[in-house]
Amino acid sequence: MQNKQSNSIRTVVATGIGAAVIFVLMKFVAIPTGIPNTQVNVAMGFLALLGAIFGPVAAGLAVFIGHALNDFVTYGSPWWTWVVVDGLIGVAFGLAKNRLKIENGVLGKAKLIWFNIYQIIVNFIGWVLLAPTGDIIIYHEPANKVYLQGVVTWIADSISVAIIGTILLVLYARTRTQRGSLTKER
Repeated sequence: MQNKQSNSIRTVVATGIGAAVIFVLMKFVAIPTGIPNTQVNVAMGFLALLGAIFGPVAAGLAVFIGHALNDFVTYGSPWWTWVVVDGLIGVAFGLAKNRLKIENGVLGKAKLIWFNIYQIIVNFIGWVLLAPTGDIIIYHEPANKVYLQGVVTWIADSISVAIIGTILLVLYARTRTQRGSLTKER
């Protein structure tokens, strides 16, 4: 019982802190792309780390909340199709936790290559397929506009995760003690 309660508390705290960090990164560290309402989002690199450490619930909720707050502060109301897709991407990044196992302190090239192929596919599904289609169906946005935004976001977020996310994952894994690496002194 104690372990489940401590995991729940850990998830709630990670969600809250993660949402705050994502909000700040989206609001103050986003790099414009030249396409309206589309930027290179350094928060996505942080999201990769959040998902790898805390799993799908914390990562999905943190990015959902952080993105919704950023949209509310920046535009006056959230753009729900993109907020929901960001939440789904957070869940997908969190699902990679069990395969990456960065808590073990080992994160080899094979895992990093797998994760980056995975995140490019996840970002493609979210930003090229789901978000623009949702914009067309829900907000009646012009297809050429939203698919251009989606493709640019896919490329920008994939690069952000490939660079920033990979660096954060490697650095975090190095802080963990590798299993079986400690020996008993005689």
